Amino acid sequence: MAIIALHSAATGLSALSTEIDVVANNLANVNTHGFKRSRSNFEDLLYQLKAQPGSENAATGSRGAASLQVGLGTKISNTQYDFSIGQPVRSELPFDMFIDGPGFFKVNIPQDRGGGLGYARAGNFFRNRDGDLVLGSSDGPRLEPPVNVPAGTDIRTIAISSDGRISGVISGDTVETEFGQVLLSNFVNPSGLQSIGANIFIETDVSGPSIEGVPGEGTVGTILHKFLEGSNVDPVQELITLIKTQRAFELNSQTIQAADEVLQVVGNLRR
Repeated sequence: MAIIALHSAATGLSALSTEIDVVANNLANVNTHGFKRSRSNFEDLLYQLKAQPGSENAATGSRGAASLQVGLGTKISNTQYDFSIGQPVRSELPFDMFIDGPGFFKVNIPQDRGGGLGYARAGNFFRNRDGDLVLGSSDGPRLEPPVNVPAGTDIRTIAISSDGRISGVISGDTVETEFGQVLLSNFVNPSGLQSIGANIFIETDVSGPSIEGVPGEGTVGTILHKFLEGSNVDPVQELITLIKTQRAFELNSQTIQAADEVLQVVGNLRR
């Protein structure tokens, strides 16, 4: 009956509307450092089983080779992060860092936003008034473990090695001083991380606990100094997805129109 088509098409419109929202967010963050695009995963819904597979035909005694099933639509099962690495972007700022490989910077966030620890791919760090390195987001979370570059340090001498050691020359000295060590964190299932905005993810039960390590060792990448990771959003691919989604949305709306016309014909039979 056309009623089923109405409900199935309605689920399609709802799911496709959500996918448009996801694509719009990807495109909005095409210039956001360290941003990871999301993909919508669809799944079909329940089926009405009108005839069992292999059911016997009473008239001929033969058995059917297939079943008769009518689906009831679709839904978005989840959104999945694409953690492929964005392009490195050259920078001249002294504390900018790029993770060449898997891993996240660990930062300190408010306790009520994820247990006090967040994880970021963006590496646009700078010093706060106390000399601590903080992430260049609206909240300015501090890098963990803390790295302090004291006042009076000649910023032009700052060097960050591939294994995360930060060093420089303090004014009045002639030798280089090491200020701290950047550690990276990784997860068994990064797609299970939860984004809380400001380029920060937090750990969840499905992501697994963080695995911390020195850059270049174990499962984490190395550090490139004076580079930033660009967004991994491909604008052309997102626009193609947007066009396909829009066309699918139009087709589902036409299905509703066709089902409505069928119901009008049925309603007019008694006249």
